[in-house]
Amino acid sequence: MSRFPAGLFALCCAAPTLSAADSPPLKREFRGVWVATVSNIDWPSKPGLPADRQKAELLAILDKAVALKLNAVIFQVRPMADALYESKLEPWSEYLSGTLGKGPGYDPLAFAVEEAHKRGLELHAWFNPYRARHPSAKSEAPKDHITRSRPDLAKRYGKHYWMNPTHPDVQNHSLAVVLDVVKRYDVDGIHIDDYFYPYKEKDSAGKVIPFPDDDTWGAYQKAGGTLSRDDWRRNAVNTFVKRMYEETKRAKSWVKVGISPFGIWRPGNPPGIAGLDQYAELYADAKLWFNEGWVDYFTPQLYWPIAQEKQSFPKLLEWWAGENTKKRHLWPGLYTSRVSGTAKGWPAREIADQIALTRKRKDTDGVIHFSAKALMNNSGGIADELAKVYAEPALVPETPWLAQGAAPAKPEATREVIDGKAVLRVKTAPGTRFVVARVQKGDEWQISVSNASGAIPAAGKGRVVVTALDRTGRESEAVEVK
Repeated sequence: MSRFPAGLFALCCAAPTLSAADSPPLKREFRGVWVATVSNIDWPSKPGLPADRQKAELLAILDKAVALKLNAVIFQVRPMADALYESKLEPWSEYLSGTLGKGPGYDPLAFAVEEAHKRGLELHAWFNPYRARHPSAKSEAPKDHITRSRPDLAKRYGKHYWMNPTHPDVQNHSLAVVLDVVKRYDVDGIHIDDYFYPYKEKDSAGKVIPFPDDDTWGAYQKAGGTLSRDDWRRNAVNTFVKRMYEETKRAKSWVKVGISPFGIWRPGNPPGIAGLDQYAELYADAKLWFNEGWVDYFTPQLYWPIAQEKQSFPKLLEWWAGENTKKRHLWPGLYTSRVSGTAKGWPAREIADQIALTRKRKDTDGVIHFSAKALMNNSGGIADELAKVYAEPALVPETPWLAQGAAPAKPEATREVIDGKAVLRVKTAPGTRFVVARVQKGDEWQISVSNASGAIPAAGKGRVVVTALDRTGRESEAVEVK
C-alpha cells in the first residue's frame, strides 16, 4: 500500500476539527502506584543486577501499570541521601549496585522518565528529604555521603542516620537536590512521603531516644528564639515544605508537588479517630500545608480498612476533604500491599471498595497504590480486581491553577501504512505532554496515550480522532484523521 508524505496529506486530506461531542470523552482520575527502591522493595529486585536486567524489571512495572490502566508512577529516587540518577550532589544509591557511590552504568531516572512517557504514564520523582541512612544499608558510606562529609548534619538516631531539619544547611541541601532533578529531568511531579522527623525509636531499655538536635536548639535559644522546642521543630519542617513548593514553581511552574503524610493529623480529628499524633511526634503539621495550598496534590496514607472504626477510611477521607481550603487534588494513598492472599491480609475487594468510596465524592478524583510489588505479583488477586475496577481508561485530572496561557493547540496528524500496519504520525505544539488517539472499531473505541514520539499504532480501518494534552492536563480540540 502507498503512503502519503506528510505535506501532501495536509493538502489533500485536511483533518476537520471536531467538537467535544464528536469523540468520546475520557474519565479523569489519578491512578498512581509507588515504586519503592529503599531496601529494594519494588525495584530493582536486588542490588547488583546488570543494567539490562534492571531495565527489563522496570519496563515490566511500567507495562503492568499500562495493562491495569494506571496513569502515573511515583518513582523513589532518593531513599537515604543518595541518588538513583546521575548527581553531582549525592552518591549513587547502593540499592542499584550494592555499593553506595557505585553507578549502574546508566541513568535510571532518565530511563524511567523516557519509558513512562512513551507509555502515556506520568513520572513523579519521590524524595526522602531527611533520611540519611536506612537500617537496610550494608555498604560503607563514601566520603561524599552526608554522614561522612557533614556528620554535624546527619547523626545516628536509633537504627537510622537522620538529617537535622532545623539546621539551615540541611534544608538548603535537600532543596538543592530536589531542584536539581526538577531542572534537569522532564518529570511531571515531585513527591515526599511521611518521613519528616523520624518515627520514635527506643533504646534497649525501652526508653524513647531523644532526637539529636541539642546543637541547633542551643543556638536558637542563645539567639533569643521564643518558640517551644516542639513548635521550633514544626516551624523548620513547615519552612521546608513551603520553600519546596515555591521554588519548584519558580523552576518549572507545571511540575506538580505532592506530599503523602501519615493518614491521621491528630487523634480526635475527626472525633473518634485514634492513633499516632504526627503533629506532636513527627512534627508534621500536614493540615497546615493542605490548608495553605503548599501542594498540588495531597495523598494522606489512609492505610486502614473501611470497617476499622478508630482509623475509619471513610471518616478520615471526609475529614481531609474538609481541610482542602485551596481546592487542590486529594488522592489518598491505599495500602494495596495488605492484600496478600494470607489469613492476615485484606481481601482484594477492600481496595476496590475504597476506590468506590473516592468515586462517590466530587472532591476526590484518584488514589495512589502502595506498592508496585503487590500488583506485579497479583497478591491475593489484587491485580485481577484492579483490572475490573479500572476497566475503562482515564486521564490524569487537570491542574488548572498551574495552567498558563491558552489551551493546547490541536495536533496535526497523518495516517500512514508502514510494513503493512496502520500508524499515526502526530505533530504537536510546544508544551504538549501526551497525545490521545481514539480509534473506532464498530461501536467501540480503542484508546491509546503516548508522548507522540515515533509512530502511534492505529490498526485497521475506521475512524481515528487525536487530541493533545499539555503538562497540566488540558486537552486540545480534536482532529479526525481520515
